[in-house]
Amino acid sequence: MINFEEEIARFKPSLEVEDVEDAIVKADLTDMTDIMMELLKGIKEE
Repeated sequence: MINFEEEIARFKPSLEVEDVEDAIVKADLTDMTDIMMELLKGIKEE
């Protein structure tokens, strides 16, 4: 049986949409566009 008191104690609310957006924007993530730009910059320098 589910112990609701235990479940409520462990509950952590998810981030709101705005908070998620801020967390993603602040994260330094390399995506395919960044990789392609680095490759193109390397080709231009040669």
